[in-house]
Amino acid sequence: MNTIISNKEYVLEVKKSKFICILLKEMDDAVVKDIINEYKHKYPKATHYCYAYVINNYKKSSDDGEPGGSAGIPILEVLNKNDLNNVLCIVIRYFGGIKLGMGGLIRAYTDSVANALKDNIKEEIDYVSITFKTDYSNQSKIDNLLKEYEIKKEFLDDVTYYVEIPKKDLDKISSLKYEIIKEYTN
Repeated sequence: MNTIISNKEYVLEVKKSKFICILLKEMDDAVVKDIINEYKHKYPKATHYCYAYVINNYKKSSDDGEPGGSAGIPILEVLNKNDLNNVLCIVIRYFGGIKLGMGGLIRAYTDSVANALKDNIKEEIDYVSITFKTDYSNQSKIDNLLKEYEIKKEFLDDVTYYVEIPKKDLDKISSLKYEIIKEYTN
């Protein structure tokens, strides 16, 4: 899964219509309506406030009065193609007086989102925090395997490690002899 690096605003003009794409890192679908209402107050004379989001893999979209399937679904498709999660995308449209037709609307909404996403995507990494004990004979091997991560150690009868590691890298230490004390996912 991916997410955006930072919140971003991108403006696209197509035949005198202005499309303002807002990308937001969002973690809670309960506040989406409030956020959309904030943008309706910020841009009160816009004609449409179309959106799509993927939050904790739950997906939703809205055409907000545009012809069915011309805005929300194309926005969501761009988010899906980029394997995005925990992202809210609102595209605010000011009608410029020239009808774009179904194909033109789909292109305009798709292009505004695709352009806003340029250089703004990063891999979303799930981390696991692990506390484990091992004997001193394993210390150099474990230190070497975990050198790219921040490690805290406590030296008593055994070596106790406190480390946060991406879930996908857990197999790096699975072959070593250790005793897990505590493990939890962030």
